[in-house]
Amino acid sequence: MALYKRNKTWHTHFFVNGQRFRQSLETSDWREAQANEKKLIAEASDGKLTHNSTTMARQPFGQAADDYVNARKLELAAASQAKEKQLLVQLRIYFKQEPLKAITAKRITDYRAWRSDQGVGPATLNAELGILRRVLKRAKLWARVADDVRPLKEPATIGRALTEEDKQRLLKTAVMRPEWETAYLAAILCLNTTARSCELKSLQWSDVDLFARTLTIRTSKTTAGERVVPLTDVAVSALARLRRRAEGFGKVEQSHYVFAAFVPKFTFSGKKVIGYNVTGFDPTRHVNSWRTAWRTLTKKAGLPGFRFHDLRHCAITQLAEGGTSDSTIMAIAGHVSRRMLERYSHVRMEAKRTAMEALAVSTKTAGYDTSHDTNVETLRTRPV
Repeated sequence: MALYKRNKTWHTHFFVNGQRFRQSLETSDWREAQANEKKLIAEASDGKLTHNSTTMARQPFGQAADDYVNARKLELAAASQAKEKQLLVQLRIYFKQEPLKAITAKRITDYRAWRSDQGVGPATLNAELGILRRVLKRAKLWARVADDVRPLKEPATIGRALTEEDKQRLLKTAVMRPEWETAYLAAILCLNTTARSCELKSLQWSDVDLFARTLTIRTSKTTAGERVVPLTDVAVSALARLRRRAEGFGKVEQSHYVFAAFVPKFTFSGKKVIGYNVTGFDPTRHVNSWRTAWRTLTKKAGLPGFRFHDLRHCAITQLAEGGTSDSTIMAIAGHVSRRMLERYSHVRMEAKRTAMEALAVSTKTAGYDTSHDTNVETLRTRPV
């Protein structure tokens, strides 16, 4: 065991179980260097410090992020991999080629402040720092900053449910423009099946049985999301329309995607789209996104900021208001968190309370009023 200085920074050189460890202690203070060295020796003794992790600690952030993404390929579904890559975009921009070992708690809180100034909310910030935490954990570096970096408190809301009036306005707006057709049909299916956008995009015609009126969701965020959902008349109609659209481009195979990738060429009247032709159609790939159409559509409907995923909450809320049990909701919607179930239990109780109040109104109409009894009760002398 030895401490030595390079320039102004202390380094350590020690052996544990025959393995040699040489590492910077990231400090010019003698006492802090001694404390850091003891921690490293303890980690090495517990098997938490390896040559691989010390090498990773010197990696530039971009390279470490690439290695992390590659290591997760076998662990995550394609949709989750895409999401993690997206969450790494801003982290790559900020940390660039900075070595992992140089990422301190202050650098992390500075990053969080930088993103907050861009208008990013706590949920997104927590997700981005979650990726950073996992990258640092692979290099055995997270423990040194963990006590100083805590998750931000996120809003209690788990989604926004529309009123019936807002929902009808949204759907009526969606049929106004041809470029919104895909977003409109996806919205209809979400409202009638509770399917997430990633689940809808992954649907193939082999998953659709219009005769048995069922939809099999094979690709989801979790294994709990894999399920068979019965189809309503509205959902069957939307799928039949998608089928007719697909048949317009040729023979439909079972392996083709329901929401197939296509390239539209729009026809304009001034700035307004009055029609479009599909110049490219590939049923072997699913559409990448309908995000742009959805944002334009919701803004036109007077619902700016309403997320496509919120349609799932609308559908589940409607099931809960109808008195559907937790087990049935989970069977239809797949994975539902405990917090969501508690919320929908509350919704169910409110629906029951409203129904019971209706009974009270009819009783009052028949001549019974609780106000008189309540007033009399307050004047009574309680028994001693």
